[in-house]
Amino acid sequence: MADLSPPWGYWDPPLGSMTVMVIYTSPGSVGAREPPQNAARVKRCTDSFPHCKRNLRSANSHMEEAGPLLSSAGLVALPRDSKNQVKVKGEMHLGHGNQSFTTEFVFRPFSSVPMTQQLLFVLFLLLYLTIIISNASILWVVCTDHTLHSPMYFFLGSLSGLEVCYTTVVVPQMLVSVWDANTTIPVASCGAQMFFFVALGSADCFLLAVMAYDRYVAIRHPLRYALIMTQQLCRRLVVASLFLGGLLSLELTALVFALPFCSRRINHFLCDVPPVLRLACGDTRLHQTVLFSVGVAVLAIPFLLICLSYALITAAVLCIRSAEGRRHAFHTCSSHLTVVLLQYGCCGLVYLRPKADSTEDEDRQVALIYTFVTPLLNPLIYSLRNKDVKQALSRAVRRALASHPQ
Repeated sequence: MADLSPPWGYWDPPLGSMTVMVIYTSPGSVGAREPPQNAARVKRCTDSFPHCKRNLRSANSHMEEAGPLLSSAGLVALPRDSKNQVKVKGEMHLGHGNQSFTTEFVFRPFSSVPMTQQLLFVLFLLLYLTIIISNASILWVVCTDHTLHSPMYFFLGSLSGLEVCYTTVVVPQMLVSVWDANTTIPVASCGAQMFFFVALGSADCFLLAVMAYDRYVAIRHPLRYALIMTQQLCRRLVVASLFLGGLLSLELTALVFALPFCSRRINHFLCDVPPVLRLACGDTRLHQTVLFSVGVAVLAIPFLLICLSYALITAAVLCIRSAEGRRHAFHTCSSHLTVVLLQYGCCGLVYLRPKADSTEDEDRQVALIYTFVTPLLNPLIYSLRNKDVKQALSRAVRRALASHPQ
């Protein structure tokens, strides 16, 4: 059996500087129950320490024999290339120092059964196409039908446009990973996906709060509605939602990817903040605090504003003497309230729940809801429960058929 008494390591070929990586172990630590970080530490060794080279040469001759013991201690012997770098697919460990970084990630597959993966690919593809077609139809009809040129439908069209972009950021890469479980995503692409996912998702939440305010003004101040909710104000509110979402996302994404990562396997189907943070090597308490703060800013505060708006709306509706008027007002708001509860409820379970109470599998299942179900239900709820939208869609279809006769 190889002698693993300290210092132990392997010797680098003398390329330029005689700098090598030495793994120091304490007696009895290999295979012990302490965590790997207590069983080993990394230090530089130069040609000023001749005893170090002798031990390295001795250990190098027993590399294969020592491999299982290193594995039991949480360590690994890595091959080097001609540039004095230790390389593993997706990772690079620099030989001249103790720096290491991950260059790409791989997503955990939903199933180890190929047939199941293929069925999921077909299902997710059909859902994605349905989301794109339905939301694009809402956006198209709002832009082309003059009867829908009002603030409420302007926000509805903006919401549909956000859903198209939001889903497109996630699902295509997800389909590639489902089709081929070995597909990797570079760190830069992962960071870009995280930024746009968080930015568009945050803007979606802010826009739902804006839509609640729009309903409040329409019901509480119907005579001044057109004067308050001007076209200029509506556009500014949408731009402000996008800007605020992008600003929070940029801060959070930069903070997360400043960390070193100890693993390249993401237990998720997208580069969301919680699963990527779980791969970090260092202390993530600050990052968890920032994530919770962003979650409060994006979810809790807008949700409280929505609740306040609907409390005032309910008080205003109860003052309406006509039963038909009360029914119409509640019917108009119920569609928006359904979407709000689904969106904020699912996102709150992932971003506002204590880390100790959440598991990776639960987060991934909930993420499927706000990735597929919510963007799919938005156009269905608003179109099926809204007479104006249904009539506008019918007119748009008739115009399209008339312009392309058989």
